[in-house]
Amino acid sequence: MEKEIKIDRPFITLGQLLKEEGIIPTGGAAKWFLKEHEVKINGELDDRRGKKLYPGDHIDVVGIERVAIVKD
Repeated sequence: MEKEIKIDRPFITLGQLLKEEGIIPTGGAAKWFLKEHEVKINGELDDRRGKKLYPGDHIDVVGIERVAIVKD
């Protein structure tokens, strides 16, 4: 099941998303986390913590959580 994440700004970075979802404790942990775990954005593997995510994007933190970005 995919969880919807509402954002009230044009985009959110992958690192911010991981932190806001409680997947990582701090933004600084994103670099380590992305080296150790697969993350797919719209079906493509991506490991850039600064990757901008926009409404309509689908993120799969493989084995942990699936989310869709939606506009608030």
